[in-house]
Amino acid sequence: MPEQRWRDGPETGRYLRPYAITGGRTQHSQHAFALITLVVARTAHLVGAGHLEPEAAHILHLCRDRALAVAEIAALLDLPVSVVKVLCGDLLDASLILVQSPPGREDQPSVELIERVMDGIRQL
Repeated sequence: MPEQRWRDGPETGRYLRPYAITGGRTQHSQHAFALITLVVARTAHLVGAGHLEPEAAHILHLCRDRALAVAEIAALLDLPVSVVKVLCGDLLDASLILVQSPPGREDQPSVELIERVMDGIRQL
């Protein structure tokens, strides 16, 4: 019987807390973040952070001096990545953070260009 009580407690809290933090949202309605999306606070001071969830304020604190990837933030806060993505979306909506997303397929060089560069290197 004691094992059952221990098993229910931590598991229930572990799943209920992220749900409460995000208000039940599993993704942000306007923004999509990759694991390597970089996040940095717009200012070194926590201006406008008084109305934020503690976890969102902690994200601002972590990112005030340097940019961190979404995956790094999740690891440092010991939160699921999906929760961090929702919170970062809220912070972006409030203009409290800047983000740099990884380049998309349209930003990658063509195969032809890469082949030409390789040919040029071989000729050196």
